[in-house]
Amino acid sequence: MQALSGFGGSKTAAEQLNSVRPSGISVLQVRRQATLVRQLATKAIAAPSNTDVKHALRNVKPQLLINGKFVDASSGKTFPTENPATKETLIEVAEGSAEDVEAAIDAAREAFDHGPWPRMTGRQRGEILFKLADLMEENIDELAMLETLDNGKPYKYARTSDLPQAIEHLRYYAGYADKVHGKTIPCNGKMMAYTYREPLGVIGQIIPWNFPILMQAWKIAPALAMGNTIVMKVAEQTPLSALRVGELALDAGLPAGCLNIVLGDGPVAGAALSKSKRVQKLAFTGSTEVGKIIMKQASENIVPVTLELGGKSPNIICPDADIDEAVEGAHFALFFNMGQCCTAGSRTFVHADIYDEFVEKARKRAMATNVGDPFGEGTELGPQVSKEQLDIILGYIEQGKKDGAKLECGGKVQDGAKGYFLEPTVFSNVTDDMVIAKDEIFGPVQCILKWNTIEE
Repeated sequence: MQALSGFGGSKTAAEQLNSVRPSGISVLQVRRQATLVRQLATKAIAAPSNTDVKHALRNVKPQLLINGKFVDASSGKTFPTENPATKETLIEVAEGSAEDVEAAIDAAREAFDHGPWPRMTGRQRGEILFKLADLMEENIDELAMLETLDNGKPYKYARTSDLPQAIEHLRYYAGYADKVHGKTIPCNGKMMAYTYREPLGVIGQIIPWNFPILMQAWKIAPALAMGNTIVMKVAEQTPLSALRVGELALDAGLPAGCLNIVLGDGPVAGAALSKSKRVQKLAFTGSTEVGKIIMKQASENIVPVTLELGGKSPNIICPDADIDEAVEGAHFALFFNMGQCCTAGSRTFVHADIYDEFVEKARKRAMATNVGDPFGEGTELGPQVSKEQLDIILGYIEQGKKDGAKLECGGKVQDGAKGYFLEPTVFSNVTDDMVIAKDEIFGPVQCILKWNTIEE
């Protein structure tokens, strides 16, 4: 590797860039990403049969999970969940209201105040979480099918990435359940001081549609391990896998009321949870705009909030990088999960010395992407999750063209597509002041910017 002209000294560009610790990724990390995408792309995962998929869908109880039972919404209302690959209705599920959220909080409060869960030892709670992880592993194919049906992500990614990570997350916190202790603090004289850790109580959790089952595991595992009870509001676009996991949790021995799952619109069911005075903590993953609303609503009752919101992550490519590997790594960083990742490498900064070559290779890589049936063995890119999300992305593409960015490829709905399929899109000549360089697009739109010096 050669030193970057203009930096001085004998360090490579990557070494100098890493020394100032920008919020990007190093050449080594790009190579690791490229390795990962090749591993995922070549991993042999057989596509499930139509019979298997239908069986997985039949196993879902399309209701609210409250106090250990699957029940209809108090209003009797339902709403359809849609297969984004075909626009067909998968199943009608219960549409929860504010009253249903209150019932779920009642159940969680009763389970916390009078149930066995917070009174069990950490080891006992851990054993149940380990059992849930085992059941998820036994049903991993079925859960991956539900994730693909609901979200549109390629089945091979759901099966080889999302589900194994969710299972490992549960096992990690299951093992941690009996390893959180207080402290004995030295004092003067004969006095003794100590701290004692105890669960908070009822935890409100709101999860997004881009990684439904993984986000569910991230939320429930630590909260349950510590003895809390939960009211979870899942994204209305992707409720199926969460409901199935809720059923498996009961099968694993989780007491009634410890995990309650409510479906419904964010402004109704989600707002009822974030405005509640009866939860001790809120955890939300989703857009920055909604996160601001939730933070404001929770602050009215001084309820602590954990927010995991959007991002606009830079991906910095140095002139001494292996261009082919950098192109592959940057492609994966942006296009994985149809670009619907808060950590997507959505701003690709490429040094001027290699910019034109990188852009051309990035264009060819995007055009070669296999877009299609998410259950297809060779599929790399499935549909966007909904028409609403597709329209938002198309709006950003039009804005990019209006602002003067050069559309290298894509930029439109896939010809002849039944579902919400968007052609992989690459923009070059993007500048920092453009909307597409500042806003989170949350779609398969790669924005390539040029840089010359670290100071930029």
